[in-house]
Amino acid sequence: MKTQLALNTDLSATVSDGKAPEWVELIPPGPNVIGRDGRQWLFDEQAGMLVQSSFLGRAIDLPIDWEHATQHRASKGESAPAAGWIKQLELRSGALWGLVDWTPRASEQVINREYRFLSPVFDFDPDTTRIARLVSAGLTNKPNFLLTALNQETTENTPVKLSPALLALLGLPDTATEEQALAATTQLKATAQAANTEKPNLAQFVPRADYDALGVRATNAEQALATQKKAEHDKQVDAAITSASQAGKITPSTVEYHRAMCQDEAGLNRFKEFVTAAPIVAAPSDLDGKKPQVTATALNAEEQQVAKLLGMSEADFVKGKA
Repeated sequence: MKTQLALNTDLSATVSDGKAPEWVELIPPGPNVIGRDGRQWLFDEQAGMLVQSSFLGRAIDLPIDWEHATQHRASKGESAPAAGWIKQLELRSGALWGLVDWTPRASEQVINREYRFLSPVFDFDPDTTRIARLVSAGLTNKPNFLLTALNQETTENTPVKLSPALLALLGLPDTATEEQALAATTQLKATAQAANTEKPNLAQFVPRADYDALGVRATNAEQALATQKKAEHDKQVDAAITSASQAGKITPSTVEYHRAMCQDEAGLNRFKEFVTAAPIVAAPSDLDGKKPQVTATALNAEEQQVAKLLGMSEADFVKGKA
């Protein structure tokens, strides 16, 4: 059953001895909290733990401003001074309360009833509507929530989108929430602090020179492997181009063009596909196996006279010329 809120007690009702209240109710008891405008959110035991964990993980006080200036004015570079600071959160019978350190100006306004209500700003899961993080609160005279100690209007914040790289470093899935990331960060911080207080185990460390030497060896091994892969690749490229040339699929004038095309594995595969589908454009001439036809040139009149004087036949005279 959903909890319907019926109380409408304003902030000035908690003023005593001429002082603004130290503790104020920020979110009413759940599990379902409903605003005057009909919107509703889930504030169950898990939500309470998430809000408190987020507050402790950030380890900073949350601001109380005027009319949500932190969201509406600060984002534009305009002034958004604090009216107070939420220094501590506490769950009381399912409701979220905060310990406030008011500024003198805000304290006087609350006492004089210039501002009577407080409005929280929180993040929530859009799928479950579960409240997950308290962001800030604002003094206002336009309430939405009806609370025991003050009357608040809710301002929604867009759910935080975390970097996948950051989540990977924290060992969290892409679906992790900001609260889970904060909890993981807090755990890492606690682990690091604990490690700093312990005497280091020297068996877990190596001298810097040895570490650098291992790094150099690894780099050299990577370079040697890259060189070997390049040589093997070039060998495959030469074989493919030679085969294509002999098959008449490419002409000698395009050999270097095709070689440049085969600089990586993908290019070599594309070239092989091209050769398979390409027609023969430079068929072998078979001229290498043919011998030139032997021809004889007839002697002119002068050569015939010389051969006759020498007593040689024309055939012998031709051989002598050769």
